[in-house]
Amino acid sequence: MLQDRFGRTIDYLRLSVTDRCDLRCSYCLPARFKGFEEPAHWLSFAEIRRVVAAFAALGVRRVRLTGGEPLLRKDLPQLAASLSALGLDDLSLSTNATQLLRFAPALKQAGVTRVNVSLDSLDRACLAGITGRDAHTAIFAGIMAAKAAELTPLKLNMVAMRGVNEQDIIPMAEFAMQHSFILRLIEAMPMGASGRNTAFLDLGPVREMLVQRFALQPEVIELGGGPARYWKTPDGLGRIGFITPMSQHFCASCNRVRLTVDGTLHLCLGQEHSVALRPLLRQGISDEALQQVIREAIELKPERHEFNEAPQKIIRFMSQTGG
Repeated sequence: MLQDRFGRTIDYLRLSVTDRCDLRCSYCLPARFKGFEEPAHWLSFAEIRRVVAAFAALGVRRVRLTGGEPLLRKDLPQLAASLSALGLDDLSLSTNATQLLRFAPALKQAGVTRVNVSLDSLDRACLAGITGRDAHTAIFAGIMAAKAAELTPLKLNMVAMRGVNEQDIIPMAEFAMQHSFILRLIEAMPMGASGRNTAFLDLGPVREMLVQRFALQPEVIELGGGPARYWKTPDGLGRIGFITPMSQHFCASCNRVRLTVDGTLHLCLGQEHSVALRPLLRQGISDEALQQVIREAIELKPERHEFNEAPQKIIRFMSQTGG
């Protein structure tokens, strides 16, 4: 079991398989961003499996495939099947859904249990304004393909932004409840220049509004080990989660680390603590030594982020770290 110096158990790895994306969401990636990682620097599938196997040997039971858009990585279902064979408790995927119509059945067959879909509005024009292109048809076809493939519970991740999509929160909640999806509202984080320019919306008042609208009740629920705090409708069929890294941070219970496509292990989303694993892998490090490096890296995990204390601090773009 991995524990950091603050007594937190680390059992969740978020694994970015590419920093490329076919959308340009305003809070994530600048429209003309050119600083993508060279493919020669990407971890190979064999290298990824070695790292995940090392984490699994140390007690990590949950792995999430992220990006960028992970389904842009060629043969991703093949990687998913390889990781699933390690005996993980939970193998999930974060996606913008543009490729899900094509890949949902193969992902299910490969052992992916569920998906989180980034969706910030139901309105075509609003969604295009946020994502940088009109992908409405592809996204909703992908969502329904994931539902048909039983990649569930399917979560819709909505970054709530003041003056941008806050009017779409209630329609999103109703849509999620109609299809037995889980809506998760997320406060924008100042990641990179794009995130720092995003209009922040405090989810506290939003939660109060939704509690009144849908008679929501707080719920203690295990839905993938992430940071959301969930509320449910009286019949238990509708759920809304709130992820509040800015107004009410959850650092004391943080159980996750992130591995980027180039093999950099980041210990905190809002800090710069990291360890480069790719050079060690390509120098032939043994499995035992790799596990020891990971143990030592966990000791670098900070107690909390400093988004509020250092609002002008430039942290890498979200697409470079993984969702």
